[in-house]
Amino acid sequence: MKIFNAVHDFKTQSGTIVTLGTFDGVHIGHRKIIERLVQNTDENTASLVLTFFPHPRMVLQGDSEIKLLNTIDEKAFLLEKIGLENLVIHPFDQTFSRLTAEEFVKNILVDIFKIKKIIIGHDHRFGRNRTANIDDLIVFGELYNFEVEQISPQEINEVSVSSTKIRNALMEGNIQRANDYLGYEYFLTGTIEKGKQLGRTIGFPTANLGIKENYKLIPLTGVYVVKSIIDGKTVYGMMNIGFNPTVSGQKQTIEIHYFDLDEDLYEKEIRVCILSRIRSEQKFESVSKLQKQLAKDKHTSLEFIKNKK
Repeated sequence: MKIFNAVHDFKTQSGTIVTLGTFDGVHIGHRKIIERLVQNTDENTASLVLTFFPHPRMVLQGDSEIKLLNTIDEKAFLLEKIGLENLVIHPFDQTFSRLTAEEFVKNILVDIFKIKKIIIGHDHRFGRNRTANIDDLIVFGELYNFEVEQISPQEINEVSVSSTKIRNALMEGNIQRANDYLGYEYFLTGTIEKGKQLGRTIGFPTANLGIKENYKLIPLTGVYVVKSIIDGKTVYGMMNIGFNPTVSGQKQTIEIHYFDLDEDLYEKEIRVCILSRIRSEQKFESVSKLQKQLAKDKHTSLEFIKNKK
């Protein structure tokens, strides 16, 4: 898959089959559209997704608090797995938001992308103040000679899902519901950093995951069963998201204790897939009581993994 950081970076001699949107989460509803896009290409056309960063809500509504299901790199990883050929990530700003619907269609879709067909959800709106809809797009298609395919409400409603529902499930700690809606296990991507190494002293060494993107949604605090692929091998473990209240922690950390792994992961980039939530974060009277609870958590995690396999 080729990635372009602005619409003007994209060049093509042939036509494209296009869809556009934020596609946060690349969930099962999104994948219906992307899969249709990929299936519609032939030897004369290539599939293209136009997406935006920052998220339009961050720019238009000043919503700096919005948390996203995917970083840009994670979104690209998920789209490439579906078979997408071209991903254009255009910087969303006030200037871009003021393009009229026809300017957007003519200057970008037609002149740059050489669009042959657009595949779009039934409720998609676009152009300045999001005033244009599917009917306007059909008119533009007739004017500029491209086809418009609408994903029907029935098809989308079959998988009644939205990025907002998934965000809410994760913030409530309902990993099972989030994963069902996503169609894959929600994951965090980051670099292993040096921690206080307290876990090592009580028999539960942990890898501390640092995530540089502050807009990435971190699930509700608590203990989770997780897995990662490290050096080509699937490794299971348990992860704590929280403030380490037993030892008077001051900031939220993400710590993973991997089972059956004796390897220095410092400075490695790791993808952590979240399988299940075991319990809420607790403050224990002593480190020894924390140690006993961690042993129980490990037993619970191993039982879950055994049953999952």
